[in-house]
Amino acid sequence: MKEKLNEIGGKLKNGAKEFWYFLSSMVFLKNFGGMIGALLLFFLTVVLFLKCYTNHGDSLNVNDFVGMTYSEALKVANKADLELVILDSVFIVDREPGMVLQQTPKAMSQVKEGRSIYLTVTKFQPDEVLLPELAESSYDYNLYEKKLKRKNINCEVVERVFDARQADNTILYLMYDGEKYEDRDIKRGVEIPMGATVEFVVTQRESSTVQVPNLVCQTHDAANFLITNSSLQVGEVIEDNTVTSRSSAYVWKQEPAYSPQKMMDKGAAVTIYLTQYEPDGCY
Repeated sequence: MKEKLNEIGGKLKNGAKEFWYFLSSMVFLKNFGGMIGALLLFFLTVVLFLKCYTNHGDSLNVNDFVGMTYSEALKVANKADLELVILDSVFIVDREPGMVLQQTPKAMSQVKEGRSIYLTVTKFQPDEVLLPELAESSYDYNLYEKKLKRKNINCEVVERVFDARQADNTILYLMYDGEKYEDRDIKRGVEIPMGATVEFVVTQRESSTVQVPNLVCQTHDAANFLITNSSLQVGEVIEDNTVTSRSSAYVWKQEPAYSPQKMMDKGAAVTIYLTQYEPDGCY
């Protein structure tokens, strides 16, 4: 048994010597060194490639494009090696087309060169809005105006027509871009761009004009009563050299002069000329 163990031990000792001789041989050392060198070269190549590909450590702050026009933002982005992408556009009344409203990523964010910046800008062309039928608002201008304002349409009353049969502010028709539209036209579909102004012709129960009163041969006090009762104002009162008491003096001339069916605006002033004695031809 002892001899057996000695034999095994000798073989192991000889094997260890042979393995050590192999590890210390020039052939093994050359091959091992070449393998280590190849691994190091591969590792360095991969690291350098990834660094160049991802611009490792190279980043920049995103500019604040909000408030710029798209063309201005594009010039700034090109200098910073960034790419702009219009993601969405909206129409806003009274805002210049192409204005940057929002951006992603936000200003001062850290990004790589060549990163895409997504923008929301104002539209270059306004959206078209379908006009609601006049009957939906019972032809009432105030109600219809509210509907249009919610659609970003401006309204303007350009004429009021006296009509005692209809309520005040009843819409007779509307106009846009020189075209006249009544309810039957609107029912067929009329589109107006957002921000546009629609003009209206509406009714009024009371006329804005009154007939010129005939004041000649009236006393000053009577003339005053007729003027104010006609929704007019007493303008300049001019006396001749005969007047001693204005209240008892007579009107011998007026401006504007009276004539049948002659009208003047409510609130306008009438000039009267006084003389102390009743003019000729009065009866």
